[in-house]
Amino acid sequence: MKRHYALLIVLFLFVLPLGLPIDLPAAESPATVKPPAKPSRKSPEVTRAEQPRRSDPSRRAGQDAPKPGSSDLSPGQVEARSAVLVDVASGAILFEQNADELIEPASFTKVLTLYLVFDALKQGKISMSDEAWVSETAWRTGGSKMFVGVGTKVPLEELIKGIAVVSGNDACVVVAEHLHGSLDTFVEAMNRKARELGMAQSIFLNPHGLPADGQITTAREMAMLDAAYLQKFPETLKFHSMREYTYNEITQYNRNRLLLKDSTVDGLKTGFVQAGGYHLAATAQREGMRLLAVVMGAEKPAIREREALKLLNYGFRNFTMVRPFPEGQPVKTIKVWKGLQDKVDLHAQEDPSFTISQAQKQLLRWEVRAPEEVTAPVQVGQVLGEVVFYLGDEPRRTVPLVSRDTVELAGWFKRAWQTVVRIDQVNWKWVGMVCGGLFVLVVLVLLILGRRSRRRRSSLGA
Repeated sequence: MKRHYALLIVLFLFVLPLGLPIDLPAAESPATVKPPAKPSRKSPEVTRAEQPRRSDPSRRAGQDAPKPGSSDLSPGQVEARSAVLVDVASGAILFEQNADELIEPASFTKVLTLYLVFDALKQGKISMSDEAWVSETAWRTGGSKMFVGVGTKVPLEELIKGIAVVSGNDACVVVAEHLHGSLDTFVEAMNRKARELGMAQSIFLNPHGLPADGQITTAREMAMLDAAYLQKFPETLKFHSMREYTYNEITQYNRNRLLLKDSTVDGLKTGFVQAGGYHLAATAQREGMRLLAVVMGAEKPAIREREALKLLNYGFRNFTMVRPFPEGQPVKTIKVWKGLQDKVDLHAQEDPSFTISQAQKQLLRWEVRAPEEVTAPVQVGQVLGEVVFYLGDEPRRTVPLVSRDTVELAGWFKRAWQTVVRIDQVNWKWVGMVCGGLFVLVVLVLLILGRRSRRRRSSLGA
């Protein structure tokens, strides 16, 4: 009997505390996290961007960043069929003119070809030292050439230079056949990737951009492609910024003449077909902010250069980038209850930098919304809060806050001890119900044990 009583006491003292319902927020999944009520403007979690700082944007493009708003500033009419100015870090469109007009992409197509090449490099499917065989199909490709020799093998890195610097159509065919075996399968991969990037109107029929009936795009979708390319593969600029390239003792010069006119310009691509006109996608970085100007359908090469530079100058003069949190540092640290670790850092899930016009920068503020505590376990990538950006009182962008670490559930002793320490937060109504149920259970057990004991004594007496 004494042994039975001891087991019941252990049940109350050590097992019950593990399940006491202390009212702390749970670590919720990304689909169910609920931010706390909006803090007031006086809250320490609310910050106003009185002096926006510029920093190096190197994250994914395409986020919901603010548009220029009601500012009357404008670069004026662009002397081309269509044009777009984009902030690469946020994907914000800072200027557009006929951005959705359908137009032949010409050698802009090569950016998508290079995207697939660098994507395959990143996945380890190919390497820079690969020797790609030059077929007769590649050797006979017309237009601008790298001048590869039929039946030879060319290192992949040289082919990349031949595409990025001198716009070699022959080099495009060589890498297409090297990656996918045939032009048809490579073109299918091009169009799949275009759809993944949100290019709904673009159709690609070859890897180089030579005229093909039905091959089409828009300035907006080319800007989407270029921004994604720069964000995912910033190392490509070391190729696009080369002013000349020599292969087979033939020296050719980069057709992007802005590389010679502005030291901040370090890419990206030119293009020309008779039906589309002269194209130029030019990117530059100044004071940590990278912009991309896409000009399509100019009448002359000099015009596309002048208009692209005009757009870049307009963007750098009238817009700035706010980076509210130092790169690599957590946005907020919260406590973890019943975990092996007592704290977890929350980081922005994506680049929290925010592009804003100079006229609006005094209106920008942001709020950090996250609980003070969560309950273990916590998973890597789990959404535990958010940062909301406002222009005045209007929310303009929300960035989730996630954990970069896993916090496992602690052992039973730590969980029991933390429950005892936090006894003031226990839901006593629930505890009363549980204890009442356990009391009834104990009484029943004692009655059963007592009855068995009496039966045993009576049998012995008999």
